[in-house]
Amino acid sequence: MGRGRAKAKQTKVARELKYSVPTTDFDALQRELSGSSSDEDNHRGEDEERYEDPYDGYDDYRR
Repeated sequence: MGRGRAKAKQTKVARELKYSVPTTDFDALQRELSGSSSDEDNHRGEDEERYEDPYDGYDDYRR
């Protein structure tokens, strides 16, 4: 008997997802697709320069 309420809730949520029209931030999408750098990207580059790759010489061994 308890499943009716849960199933009705799932149906309601599924219907809302199916028929809702999401608002799209086209400016944010444009920035993401254009590949503009952010502060996070700049910090990743600094980390890569700071740490040395311990396996750097191993790819020459396989040749």
